[in-house]
Amino acid sequence: MDPSPDPTLRHRTDEVALTVLDPQGVPMTGTEVVVEQRSHAVGLGNIGFDQIPLANDELSGQAAAQAVELAALWLDLHNSATLPFYWGQFEPVRGRPDTRRLLRTARWFDDRGVRVKGHPLVWHTLTAPWLLDLPTAEVVEAQRARIRREVSDFSGVIDTWDAINEVVIMPVFDKEENGITRVAQELGRVGVIRLAFEEARATNPAATLLLNDFNLSADYEHLIEEVLEAGIQVDALGLQSHMHQGYWGEEKTLGILERFARFGLPLHLTETTLLSGDLMPPEIEDLNDYQVSHWPSTPQGEERQAHEVVRHYTTLLSHPSVESITYWGLSDHGAWLGAPVGLVRADGTPKPAYDALHGLVKGEWWLPPTSLRTDDAGQVTVSGWRGAYGVACAAGSGTFTLDGSGSAQVRVG
Repeated sequence: MDPSPDPTLRHRTDEVALTVLDPQGVPMTGTEVVVEQRSHAVGLGNIGFDQIPLANDELSGQAAAQAVELAALWLDLHNSATLPFYWGQFEPVRGRPDTRRLLRTARWFDDRGVRVKGHPLVWHTLTAPWLLDLPTAEVVEAQRARIRREVSDFSGVIDTWDAINEVVIMPVFDKEENGITRVAQELGRVGVIRLAFEEARATNPAATLLLNDFNLSADYEHLIEEVLEAGIQVDALGLQSHMHQGYWGEEKTLGILERFARFGLPLHLTETTLLSGDLMPPEIEDLNDYQVSHWPSTPQGEERQAHEVVRHYTTLLSHPSVESITYWGLSDHGAWLGAPVGLVRADGTPKPAYDALHGLVKGEWWLPPTSLRTDDAGQVTVSGWRGAYGVACAAGSGTFTLDGSGSAQVRVG
């Protein structure tokens, strides 16, 4: 595949000669069939934090009804979910992890055909407070055990993890005292990354493990170089894109993708946001430092967000290295920093950005139910975005994929 960006998105599509077989395996000639898309191969995700209470039957009355409506909007647009494994929230008391609730939530998504990722296994922020009482050597062992436990307990349901998060800043982080920064200082950046990846890999050799960061400067590039030179197997690179200070634009976005695509690894845009209200002042260096009591979504901001989300997703997917895009928050309710980043307003109504993105994902980039007639060889030609498809006729139904193979067979029944 040509690694160069292609604004036509041709590399995301495929054409297959599909042979339709009857239940006995005989090609069905001259038969009317209906083909339709079931899912995208490319990851089009969002955080699944809001669905945790719903999946665990913790809601009732109006709150439950609203959660069901929000979940329906979520499921109609996304095919991958990120669930929170922030150590301080997951295990605030040592030995009492929130495994049951998160596992039930992960299965809730999995039952609905949604791929699930855990975020993160190692991070210095929101880490367990009780680590502060331990000497560094014991923190290291506690972190190793935490990785093995989570990767093992969730194996088969969550097999993709942000193995470690924001390592560029980790050893020099000074906003708050924490045990993991001490580990990073002791082992070095490459050493703590090795710890994360090797423990996770040993526990689940089939896992997809990401190195994730918000720092997209040359410092992250240099760190990746060091990690790969050290022989650490990284499956994908995570790039955060919180655009609280304004949309990057096509030129900047493609420039970033080109810089990180040179490593030959899939790129995951792990945390994407675009505002539908006032932008954060440009002089703010740490987004966490901007705190306002009220940060509303505005009609003008919503129209801007709708245009920008179409431009951004189209630009990202024009680059063949991009394998997944995760938007960071469906709703404004409880959004990070209180910012109006959601695709849905706090009252549960979709913003223009939701409709615009839906128009791409389930419109321009989607094959609706389409009637076709098989030829004398029992074949039809199917063209569309790569992903999973279904075929149905009077004799039954079956599934197939558009995956670049050029041909496929499906036995209906």
